Amino acid sequence: MESIGAFLPLVLIFGVFYILLIRPQQKKVKQHKEMLNNLRRGDKIITSGGIIGTVNKVADNKEMQVQVSENVEIKIAPGMVADLYTSSETEKKQPAKENQSENKGGLLSGILGKKK
Repeated sequence: MESIGAFLPLVLIFGVFYILLIRPQQKKVKQHKEMLNNLRRGDKIITSGGIIGTVNKVADNKEMQVQVSENVEIKIAPGMVADLYTSSETEKKQPAKENQSENKGGLLSGILGKKK
């Protein structure tokens, strides 16, 4: 009975590590694989090295041709694709309009409620 009590803290620590570290990492890997499988011609990507380009050809998920600039194409492994590249200007404009209407009262009024 005492041996179970000695292992309980180790089991709890492993459980916390699983919830906080392992599970989110597995979700991130799954999303990355899904994104790689859905890459198509014309998608703008950013590589892990920071190169931004447009996918021209995907060959059996073993290599892809990426156009970096006019008349410049490189071959890369799909694992080197970090993310899809989206213009930051369009992302910043949409949330800014929504946040302005919601945050007119300030931080404390949002927490404490609106003035009457």
